[in-house]
Amino acid sequence: MKTPVSTAFMASPRAMQSAALRASVATEKTSARASWPSACALAPGDVGLDALGRAGRLSGKSAAAGLVFGGRDGDRGIGVAGGEGRLGGARHLAFGHGAVVVRVDAGEGARAGIGRRAVLALREGGRQAGRRRRGRGPRRRGGVFHSARFRRMPRWTRDASETRPWRRAPPARGSAKNEPPSRDSPMSFKSDIEIAREAQKRPIQEIGAKLGIPEGDLLPYGHDKAKVSQSFIDGLAGRNDGKLILVTAINPTPAGEGKTTTTVGLGDGLNRIGRNAAICIREASLGPCFGMKGGAAGGGHAQVVPMEDMNLHFTGDFHAITSAHNLLSALIDNSIYWGNPLDIDIRRVTWRRVMDMNDRALRDIVTSLGGVANGFPRQAGFDITVASEVMACLCLASDLSDLQARLGRIIVGYTRDRAPVTARDLNADGAMTVLLKDAMQPNLVQTLENNPAFVHGGPFANIAHGCNSVIATRTALKLADYVVTEAGFGADLGAEKFMDIKCRMAGLSPAAVVVVATVRAMKMNGGVAKADLGAENVAAVEAGCANLGRHIENVKGFGVPVVVSINHFAGDTEAEIAAVQEYCAAQGAEAVVSRHWAQGSAGIEPLAHKVVDLADTPSTFAPIYPAEMGLWEKIETIATRIYRADGASAPEAVRKQLKTWEEQGWGHLPICMAKTQYSFTTDPNRRGAPTGFDIPVREVRLSAGAGFVVAICGEIMTMPGLPKVPSAEAIRLNEAGQIEGLF
Repeated sequence: MKTPVSTAFMASPRAMQSAALRASVATEKTSARASWPSACALAPGDVGLDALGRAGRLSGKSAAAGLVFGGRDGDRGIGVAGGEGRLGGARHLAFGHGAVVVRVDAGEGARAGIGRRAVLALREGGRQAGRRRRGRGPRRRGGVFHSARFRRMPRWTRDASETRPWRRAPPARGSAKNEPPSRDSPMSFKSDIEIAREAQKRPIQEIGAKLGIPEGDLLPYGHDKAKVSQSFIDGLAGRNDGKLILVTAINPTPAGEGKTTTTVGLGDGLNRIGRNAAICIREASLGPCFGMKGGAAGGGHAQVVPMEDMNLHFTGDFHAITSAHNLLSALIDNSIYWGNPLDIDIRRVTWRRVMDMNDRALRDIVTSLGGVANGFPRQAGFDITVASEVMACLCLASDLSDLQARLGRIIVGYTRDRAPVTARDLNADGAMTVLLKDAMQPNLVQTLENNPAFVHGGPFANIAHGCNSVIATRTALKLADYVVTEAGFGADLGAEKFMDIKCRMAGLSPAAVVVVATVRAMKMNGGVAKADLGAENVAAVEAGCANLGRHIENVKGFGVPVVVSINHFAGDTEAEIAAVQEYCAAQGAEAVVSRHWAQGSAGIEPLAHKVVDLADTPSTFAPIYPAEMGLWEKIETIATRIYRADGASAPEAVRKQLKTWEEQGWGHLPICMAKTQYSFTTDPNRRGAPTGFDIPVREVRLSAGAGFVVAICGEIMTMPGLPKVPSAEAIRLNEAGQIEGLF
């Protein structure tokens, strides 16, 4: 018996635009050999089906047939590769909006994990529907199936309108006229990493020349990235500053917002309309890359390249920060081991170690076990590198001498008399500065449209201050007329810290703020489940706009003009977009639809023009609290004015600690709130604009080197854990040595 592979293409773009792929697998206790129609140019052979994995691969053994169709040069759609029995490209099919119907039958001799006769059908028009009759079901490896039971499909195999714009929904190819495509275009979708690989990058010296950076002041790391020398930066002191544009967002949702994508797109858009603009963003942490969130280089046709390098080791800055931090950790334990001359109380060592990876097992550990030769056992733990105070010191320092001074002020613990012990007491600040000498210099790369981008520093906004380095921002302001930067997560965290910490310390003043939102996120805030986001629901959009409205009010509270960018998805309807625009107009802010994800700079021109107009409007920027206000009063001000809580609460020990720090001369420091990014509250499940709650502060930490006090609220962790199915399970090298699964 022979069974064919059949293919069919459906012509309705609108139907394809909103369709989901459905995979149904039937197994029967029969045996047959696979047969392939000559129209597909296939040879007969065995197809082995072992597992349908997260990366959209169907892997097996002994396959001797190949099929590739769809897309330019036959490199898209579905491919059954001989030898490995791999059904690859399912990810790209998933974003073809159900435009292809494919059947693959494994027959006699097939080593199929789903039975002796297997049928895999990917067809338009619904969710996964499967049934298992006989034989062992496929085991899930971070993908669809597990223990012979069907589970829900991964997010990237659903309706494309349900996909985050900067992650798993790659944009359509350009037309024959090389015009930017629309996200509405069916078929021929590419992933972010594929778009990045096809970028026509210019030598980094040419990018530097756009900003007037001499070739001799660029320290190249390969051909497409470089560091800017400190001597060149020092020579810019007498120049006037350009205008600083901050991009922030609503509270993040699983529906996706696209803040970095908008930052990159807006920078390209400003250059497109004839303005001299540069971009300043943060470096990516390995934790989210291999965990859940993904990279931090933008997405679609609004990316910074080289994308793989940026999301992995880049220029080694994070490794240098990790090494400097852990050097201090080693010096603490070494001092205790060799007689403890500083009289450090090992019960009150506050300095934890760090690593740039998510690992919940390291949150609380015991060190120095194994005998006298290993030192004095004590309770300790790890944070992720982006939460390190060394990271904050580097990102807030103006130069190397300022960096060393900040490192020296870091408090690592207390003596038995409760006196603070600093890194300078341990003579650690000099060696730490040496390790950070190169990391202190900003990194210069480029966008897909060959515009300059500074990528430097990377503190998280939920557990740190969430902004790129001061030195990169100041350098960009001296070299460009407009500098577009971002602050992490929503405006309640990143933007507040940008204003109250970074701008206060660095003497910066933003000229305008862009708040990024999506129609889909408004629906989620309005109570719609993610599975139902594809359907029009104007009422839910209107209900969810309360979250956006609160962020608009908060930004205006700093005295800065604001515009809303609606990051466009194909499933957005005119009525839903109009609902957001009408709501924003009632709040005194204009909402501009942006299509940069699919169209690059051409899709964000309206927003670029609006930003220029706003930046020319006089602003009265000021932080929301004065430096002389008490530390607890500052916490309450943020809780009530930004989160709209009824107040803040804390154990008596926390309040006493704050009073002690005030008595020691630290009362002038700003507050860095460590809190969940998903809600104004400390409960990540309370979306929208909740009221009637308190902000519980469970712990406070003095970051004397960085220059702020961290208030840890709710259950937020400074060392994240990996999700049930981490992204790492889908990341690998292909046969060509290229990275797959990184987004």
